[in-house]
Amino acid sequence: MEDSVSFRTRIPARLDSLPWSRWHWRVVIALGITWMLDGLEVTIVGSLNPVLERPDTLGLSATQLGWAASAYVGGAVSGAILFGRMADRFGRKRLFLVTLTVYVIATVLTGLSWNFATFALCRFLTGFGIGGEYAAINSAIDELIPARVRGRVDLGINGTFWVGAAAGALLAVLLLDPDIIGPALGWRFAFGLGAVLGVAILYIRRNVPESPRWLITHGHTDRAEAEIRGIERAIEAEPSGPLSRARETARVGRATDHPPLAIRLREHVSWSEIARLMAFRFRRRAVLGLSLMATQAFFYNAIFFTYGLVLTRFYDVPAERVGAYILPFAVANFAGPLVLGWLFDVVGRRLMITVTYAFAGAGLVIAGYAFLQGWLDAVGMTLCWAGIFFVASAAASSAYLTVSEVFPLEIRAISISIFYAVGTAVGGLLTPAIFGALIETGSREALFYGYAAAGVLMCAAAGIAAAIGIDAERKPLEAVATPLSAS
Repeated sequence: MEDSVSFRTRIPARLDSLPWSRWHWRVVIALGITWMLDGLEVTIVGSLNPVLERPDTLGLSATQLGWAASAYVGGAVSGAILFGRMADRFGRKRLFLVTLTVYVIATVLTGLSWNFATFALCRFLTGFGIGGEYAAINSAIDELIPARVRGRVDLGINGTFWVGAAAGALLAVLLLDPDIIGPALGWRFAFGLGAVLGVAILYIRRNVPESPRWLITHGHTDRAEAEIRGIERAIEAEPSGPLSRARETARVGRATDHPPLAIRLREHVSWSEIARLMAFRFRRRAVLGLSLMATQAFFYNAIFFTYGLVLTRFYDVPAERVGAYILPFAVANFAGPLVLGWLFDVVGRRLMITVTYAFAGAGLVIAGYAFLQGWLDAVGMTLCWAGIFFVASAAASSAYLTVSEVFPLEIRAISISIFYAVGTAVGGLLTPAIFGALIETGSREALFYGYAAAGVLMCAAAGIAAAIGIDAERKPLEAVATPLSAS
């Protein structure tokens, strides 16, 4: 039922017309750290997996390590749904402070675990915090970043997962070195360092404003006006000077050049209405989002969670050296979105998503066949993965970009959560456990079939993107998906 209160606002246009500034960089750093933390967590565990099999640590089997990775993914799915719903209802800022706190506590507890049960539980809780981060963070970033650069910024932020991955790989090498700490205690310190980084970011996030877009759709017009004025004043006060900002504003257009957005306040969106919207009004977008999210989740989880085990089982790489092989893999994954990201704004979403998904899928099948035939040593395999995932990283990041911009503001966070959760559950929840079991068989052929399946699914998603992709490049969020409260 709709309320009688209605008003008109240019706040979304004012946000999109802002020149790129140091203020935007601060927002990107404060919020984008989520992906770095996730990368840190995943890579630390991937690098530590062989060590955690040792009797002087936790003495886990490959299958148990796979299940622990699945527990992390399951926690992320659960956290995304719970906190995504709350982010739409109570605001972005409140939630991205809560979710980071959950992560910090859980990762400290992981370092204190003493058997498989406690380790898996702590991994679940860590994922719970990280999954909740995705919805609040991606919503806030999209709603604060100008439309003309939204694609490259989103992809760049998502790519910082691999900065955390590189850091995790280096930490694993250093902390497992017997001359520094050694395997018995080094793995515990590795998790503790993630918590230290989380606490530092909590302090920085206090100064990130609530999304003015969220505020206006919830009737907080005075607060929204105060927030946007504060942003404008902060950018105006930057040392680059008003003249250069005026030139960029003239280039990108002024807020007054765009018609005001008419808003009629309405009640909170119910679960039943969300279901109807996804099943009918946004059905094609739902199919697109699910396809992109599920296939990239299967693709990444098939490789990354168990890559350390592949190196030790099939190439006899010492456990303490696994991080050195993961490092170039992580660097290529970070570079991909940075190098290719601008094309998603210039060439367009649909074409770039199609090309990157197809390339990544075909590349994995070819590399998997080379692995089956024994044509690659550990270095060659790592270089193949680096080349493939240079492109695949941009593809996977574009999935998060898609689901965060093609649904209305009132259900943006829960939409991200739903497609992250369903896509991850379908494409990633059991994948680490399955591939852990495949590796434990010692069969290259069995592992190749798993790689081939992941590659074919990525190619199928490329076809879906080509057919029903959304041309959202350089468009305001309100043009890509009209708010439910727009009148």
